[in-house]
Amino acid sequence: MTSTETAADGPAPQRPLPSLADPDTAAFWRATGEHRLTYQEGEDGRVVFFPRRHGGGRVRDSAGLGEVYTYTVVRRHGHPFFRAHAPYVVALVDMDEGFRLMAEVDADPADVHIGQRVRVGWEDHEVGSERLAIPVFTPAG
Repeated sequence: MTSTETAADGPAPQRPLPSLADPDTAAFWRATGEHRLTYQEGEDGRVVFFPRRHGGGRVRDSAGLGEVYTYTVVRRHGHPFFRAHAPYVVALVDMDEGFRLMAEVDADPADVHIGQRVRVGWEDHEVGSERLAIPVFTPAG
């Protein structure tokens, strides 16, 4: 069921979304609205994730490819959206550019494994008059 469909007992629960008002993360989330996964590279070449407004350095776009470092299968959750979505996989993904992030892997839990190559995909959302997208990975095979 998509977030716009209606269940028999009312509207489908909505995914909680990040705030576009946070000064440190707003630029990152706005970039996701353009399907860009960004990270920061300091003047010394050090990779910083997530990009911060006070961190200095250049904001760069990731190619969106990485490897599952570790993962878990969420089978029960208290929030209505995630409860209806279970079971689902949450992984720490080592991106090829050198940063690690936590994200969902949209695949059958039995098909996910450590070391698996994954590619970023996007779950689009409207927040007021702005767009953002949640990065959701899929197997890159």
